[in-house]
Amino acid sequence: MSFRDKKVFGYLLAAACVFFWGITFVCTKYLLRDFTPLEILFYRFIAAYIGLWILRPRFEKIAARDNILFALAGFTGVILYQLFENIAINYTNASNVSVIVSICPLFTAIFSQIFLKEKHLSLWFIIGFVISITGVTLVCLNGNRTLEFNPRGDFLALFSAICWGFYSVVISIINRKNYDQICATRRIFFFAVLMMIPLMLFTKQNGILENVSRFKNPLNDIYLLFLGLVASGFCFAAWNKACKTVGTVKVSCGLYLIPVVTIIFAFFVLGEKNHPAWRVRSRNHYCRAFC
Repeated sequence: MSFRDKKVFGYLLAAACVFFWGITFVCTKYLLRDFTPLEILFYRFIAAYIGLWILRPRFEKIAARDNILFALAGFTGVILYQLFENIAINYTNASNVSVIVSICPLFTAIFSQIFLKEKHLSLWFIIGFVISITGVTLVCLNGNRTLEFNPRGDFLALFSAICWGFYSVVISIINRKNYDQICATRRIFFFAVLMMIPLMLFTKQNGILENVSRFKNPLNDIYLLFLGLVASGFCFAAWNKACKTVGTVKVSCGLYLIPVVTIIFAFFVLGEKNHPAWRVRSRNHYCRAFC
C-alpha cells in the first residue's frame, strides 16, 4: 500500500469512528434510563476488551515502563473523558455538551504543541476552529433553541474535552513505539477496567448492581454490545491507527462532525428530541446511584 493509499485509509477509518461515535449518544441516552454512567462504561469496556481478545488472540510483549502510558491513556481517554461526558448530559442539555466537547481538537493541538513540540496553532488552524465551532453551534441550535449556561454540566463537558486532549498526546507517544494497534488498544482497556473496579465495588454497596432484570431488555443488551464491540473495540483501535497514519491533530478535527451525526441519526432513525422529563429521570437515577 502506497503512502497516499495509507493516508486515504486513515481518513476512512477516522470517518467511520466519527459516524459510530455520533450514534453512541443515542445509545447512551437510552441506557441511562436503567444504568448509571459508570455502569455503562464498565460493561461497555469489558465487552470491548473481550472482543479485542477474540479479534487478536495473542499477547504482545511491551516494555514494563510503557505500562504507565497505557494506564494514563485508559484513565484520560476512557474513564475521565467518557464518564464525565455521560455525567454532563444529566446536568445540561445535549446541545451544550455537543458544542463544548467539539473543542477537543483545540486542546489536542495545544497539548501536542506543549508536550510534543509539534507546531499546530497557526492562524489558519484558529480560523478553521472558529468556523467549525460556529457551524456546529448553528446545527445544534437548529434555529429554535438557545444555549443555556448550566455550570455543573458545562464544566464537566469542558473537563471531558480537556481529558481527550491529554489522551491524544499519550496516544501519539504510544504510536511512536510501533506496538500492534489492537493489542495496544486492548491494554488501554485493561487498565481502564482495572481502575473502574474499585468504583464499581463502592457503588455496589449502594445497591446499584442488584437489578439484573435490566439485562432482560434486548435493547439494553444490543446497545451495550454496540457501545462495547463497535464504538469502543473497533473505533478506539481504528482511531489510534488513523492518528498514527494521518496525524493526531488532523484526525481530531473530524470530531467536529460528531454532534451533526448524532442529530441526523436521532432525527431520521429514532425521531427523538430532547425531553425535559427524560433529563430529570436520568438525573435522579444518577443521584440515587452516587449520592
